[in-house]
Amino acid sequence: MPTDALVAADLVGIAAFALSGALVAVRKPLDIFGVLVLAGATGLGGGFLRDVLIGATPPAALQDWRYLLVPVLAGLVAFRFHPALGRVERKIAVFDAAGMGLFCVTGAVKALEFGLEPVAAALMGMVTAIGGGVFRDLLAGRVPVVLREELYAFPALLGSTLAVVAVGWDLDEVWVIVPGALLAFGYRMIALRRGWHAPLPPGMDGY
Repeated sequence: MPTDALVAADLVGIAAFALSGALVAVRKPLDIFGVLVLAGATGLGGGFLRDVLIGATPPAALQDWRYLLVPVLAGLVAFRFHPALGRVERKIAVFDAAGMGLFCVTGAVKALEFGLEPVAAALMGMVTAIGGGVFRDLLAGRVPVVLREELYAFPALLGSTLAVVAVGWDLDEVWVIVPGALLAFGYRMIALRRGWHAPLPPGMDGY
């Protein structure tokens, strides 16, 4: 896959995740430094973790200034316009799901480019997608979404698996990025809307 396509998808995913992290920070409430830190951790955390695990060092965010600029801009936008964004609070989940959908695909593709086997690459795509959200929630003092009963990691794994299959079939870049990202995003949004969740231990549904 051409580098430009992968970088573009990565940057859009970073922007979506960073905005979700910045909005969480605003609602804590944190000062501007805290907002920027949470935006950066959310937008870049999954990619950092992916690159370290696959040996792509230094991580992409430390080699390309755009990777650092995007979460800063997202943080500043959330800090300045949070009253307007607060009126569409439910849309935070949309930003988060969009970032997850893009990251699961770009993470899987990059893992393949660095020689990982298909199964490992799909798992690495999932790690890329959930990593930023885990960092965000831990820094915000919350139990990470992926550890709760909400369906989060599974949609990411489905999207990354579809991307791996598309690469294996040598499909055009559009058919590698778009279907996997839409599958993960759509599954996550439907799960939120309908209240789908992973099984809880017997007798714990009321907790």
